[in-house]
Amino acid sequence: MNKKVVYFDMDNTLVNFDSGIHQLSDYQKEKYSGRLDEVPGIFAIMNPIDEMVELFNTMSEDERFDCYVLSTSPWENPTAASDKIEWIKNYLPKAYKRVILSHNKHLNVGDYLIDDRTANGAGEFGGELIQYGTDEFPNAESIKNYLGV
Repeated sequence: MNKKVVYFDMDNTLVNFDSGIHQLSDYQKEKYSGRLDEVPGIFAIMNPIDEMVELFNTMSEDERFDCYVLSTSPWENPTAASDKIEWIKNYLPKAYKRVILSHNKHLNVGDYLIDDRTANGAGEFGGELIQYGTDEFPNAESIKNYLGV
């Protein structure tokens, strides 16, 4: 049986990016205004989007799917990559050694990319982009139904 390769984005797909912003000091918000993803440590303090973490875990256990995390690590944030790995260790132990950090998501070969945006190559992904948070895919349940999970 050929498994379907499924990539999950992190920010605003598996991770609630705004939850990290809400934990920043006023000083940090001012200093990094317009580029809050560059605040060192921000990716370590973000909360999960529970329904999407549950979907990742459910699909990881389903023999029809081969699941990975595919995320972009801001170039100007010196702790972003390690913070994202630590976040995954805490919330997605099933993603052990199944993490790809890239600014060029379209270079990955697979069947589905679940992402909230089309940036960083997501819009040019060779498989099917499932855009989380849109009218068509507003929540994890809609994605589950679409993929037959």
